[in-house]
Amino acid sequence: MKKSLFIFFILLIFISCKDKKNYEFTNEIVPTPAFVEFGKNVLNVSDEIYIIFEDSSEDGKKITDYLTNFLSKNFSPKFINEAQDKKTNIFISIDEELPAETYSLDIDNNGVYLKSGDHRGLFWGIQTLRQLFPVEIEKSKLSENFVLPHVKIFDKPQFRYRGMHLDVCRHFFSVEDVKSYIDLLVMHKFNTFHFHLTDDQGWRVDIKALPKLAEIASQRKETVIKKNTGIYDGIPYGGYFTHDEIRDIVKYAEDRFITVIPEIEMPGHALAALSAYPEIGCVGGSYDAATSWGVFDDIFCAGNEETFHFLEKVIDEICELFPNSPYIHVGGDEAPKVRWEKCPKCQKRIKDEGLSNEHELQSYFVQRMEKYINSKGKRIIGWDEILEGGLAPNATVMSWRGEEGGIDAARQGHDFIMNPTSHCYFDYYQSEDIDNEPFAICCLIDCEKIYYWDPVPNTLSKDERKHMLGVQANLWTEYILDRAHIQYMVLPRMAVLSEVAWSKAPRDDYSEFQNRLQSLFKRYDALGYNYAKHELITEKN
Repeated sequence: MKKSLFIFFILLIFISCKDKKNYEFTNEIVPTPAFVEFGKNVLNVSDEIYIIFEDSSEDGKKITDYLTNFLSKNFSPKFINEAQDKKTNIFISIDEELPAETYSLDIDNNGVYLKSGDHRGLFWGIQTLRQLFPVEIEKSKLSENFVLPHVKIFDKPQFRYRGMHLDVCRHFFSVEDVKSYIDLLVMHKFNTFHFHLTDDQGWRVDIKALPKLAEIASQRKETVIKKNTGIYDGIPYGGYFTHDEIRDIVKYAEDRFITVIPEIEMPGHALAALSAYPEIGCVGGSYDAATSWGVFDDIFCAGNEETFHFLEKVIDEICELFPNSPYIHVGGDEAPKVRWEKCPKCQKRIKDEGLSNEHELQSYFVQRMEKYINSKGKRIIGWDEILEGGLAPNATVMSWRGEEGGIDAARQGHDFIMNPTSHCYFDYYQSEDIDNEPFAICCLIDCEKIYYWDPVPNTLSKDERKHMLGVQANLWTEYILDRAHIQYMVLPRMAVLSEVAWSKAPRDDYSEFQNRLQSLFKRYDALGYNYAKHELITEKN
């Protein structure tokens, strides 16, 4: 009898201890939240998930559609008005006291509570919740013993502009490739997609008022092999997006709270356009879309009125295709002046407008196009060369040749975005072992270098720093031919830049960040992403 009582007593202790099990969680979220505190317990998730979210607005529907699609891989989520007993409840709400893109995420025994000041913040909170789910949710059925940790998170981004760029001119990518790229932005909480649509090697968007752009300018007769070796593949190459395809991409991005900014290069990088409409070049005759890489002397003629009529027609249709973008990116970079120096029309323009030189002529060109773009309710962004000769009044500068362009812009009272080649050109090598890396243009940008980068220039005053909108990485595609290669070049560097863009400095513990990356790598694996393995920690390491 005593033995039986003793066994019964031990069992009670065991059951009691089991019920009071203390869980230990560490932060594995990328980018790291502003505040995160894990509890010692878990929320047991039932097979039925009920989402309490009373929002019938257009943006509210984006939230419900995305969350439904995500959870439907493993559950049958239901949107209702009241919590359900003994079920898993997710409470989502707008809290107008919270700033834009700021959210709180709390999980306890009663369910999941997500609040934000706007729908964008709710969406980013869902991306954080996604990283709290087991990685299996990305691809297959979760185990029956699925739990979420008790946690309190308060989070907000450091910068309001967090961008990723994709060049589809040097090499063209399908609608599905572009959507896959947008999915990467979503996972890493980037909110802007910079869509580089025109360049010397190809014009990639149909303009119905100028049909020869799709017919001729979207094609090149062949492509140089590697880095201007003088050896060509002899294979005609081309491609462009129809209006319907552009609208499909834009909707896909906007349904995920990502703004798409189109880039139409001017006055340089114009060879493809000139191949279709040679009359708007300075020398006339015939032009061919570039078959090699680099900077070319033939640019749009600034002395020819027809040039501006051409570009206005382009802008008219681009504004229709990208109605919600506040910006049109006009390039403005790498525009040699040698043709303008000898062009009678350009020299007459300089004289008639009282300009001093060809640099001021470029400023005239950009400012004139800015006025037209402003009349369409848009502002312009340009690479930092638009500072030369006098900056257009309402222009935003992308500082790519270092930080000086951004500093100069801020001191002139203009907004700027940091994307210097030193840290933000993801077409560069990410390992010194280049013999075992895909062919790249040059240089080394590894994850650790990005992690320790502070993009805010310390030479700016407090007021001048207010002009810094954020950061962006660029992916130029001279040597990138397919989706797998795109993924390899941006992953995991995109994750590191997301930490820089979202989480405030100081960042002073790379090993801690590297540990968080390991969890993200498992998610990449589950999604079938092709990523660089240099930061992967293995037992052998």
